[in-house]
Amino acid sequence: MISVGMQVSDADKYIHEFSGGQRQRIAIARALIIKPDLIILDEAVSALDVSIRAQILDLLADLSSRLNLSYLFISHDLSVVRSVTDRVMVVRAGEIVEHGKTEDVFTNPQREYSKTLIAAAPSLQDALEKENI
Repeated sequence: MISVGMQVSDADKYIHEFSGGQRQRIAIARALIIKPDLIILDEAVSALDVSIRAQILDLLADLSSRLNLSYLFISHDLSVVRSVTDRVMVVRAGEIVEHGKTEDVFTNPQREYSKTLIAAAPSLQDALEKENI
């Protein structure tokens, strides 16, 4: 629990006593118990506010480095995808329409669908600035 930012005393709490970010940390800790090489994260930070989202993403990056973990990160939030992935796949109607290195796809998308998605996505920096207003 400590490795995901929780305290030992948290073990005595009921689930309703935890915030969304703490619940996400608990889910991550549960996934780590079996010492996986890969964790699948489906909309892992979508229900969190921007500052907690950044904390969880930092935690995931730290765990990946320390534990040599890989993630399959599924998200509609392209600013998050861009900040946490090395490779990306763009899926439309259940089919992969584009894939490659994240920075290549974001800076030079080949498909019109990818271009439209990327152009419509707000940046994580914009969201952080908006929240601090």
